[in-house]
Amino acid sequence: MSLAPTPGQTVGPFFHYALPYPGDNELVPSGRLNRIRLHGNVFDGNGMPIPDALIEIRQAGTDGSISTAPGSLRRDGFTFTGWGRAKTDRVGHYSFSTVTPGATRPGEAPFFAVCVFARGLLDRLLTRAYVPGHQTLDDDAVLSGVDAGRRATLIAVPDRDGYRFDIHLQGDSETVFLQHWKS
Repeated sequence: MSLAPTPGQTVGPFFHYALPYPGDNELVPSGRLNRIRLHGNVFDGNGMPIPDALIEIRQAGTDGSISTAPGSLRRDGFTFTGWGRAKTDRVGHYSFSTVTPGATRPGEAPFFAVCVFARGLLDRLLTRAYVPGHQTLDDDAVLSGVDAGRRATLIAVPDRDGYRFDIHLQGDSETVFLQHWKS
């Protein structure tokens, strides 16, 4: 008997009750010198905020190294694991305390790998939030493969605390989503 593939599970608003945990959005502790905030809002196709989305990020350290340290689910306040999870609040806002990632390879622009879970999605959505102003943005293989008119949806905007990265699931400002992680 052969089995047919089935779609991923629809992610509903129920995951806010089981997946968040204390310190999930704090990749670095308060008081760290190079601590920044990556934050933004998640919007639906009508431009309305999504109050029950879940955002996960994976990133390199400031030197471009990929952490293999355990401890993302039980943070010790010292170990940088490069992974975090944040739920959106009632106005669709999420926030991470982290560091600015470095480039993992020569010629590659530094970025945050972003995963979005939200109601009505059959599967997660994957994208990148590139660090703005980096000299390799124009040469990055993934970013340069995106239509020039849509690249801005993948570049975070600097603000006084770090970077803002709004995510639009559909519509005129739709964020570019990727088919799979590029490592």
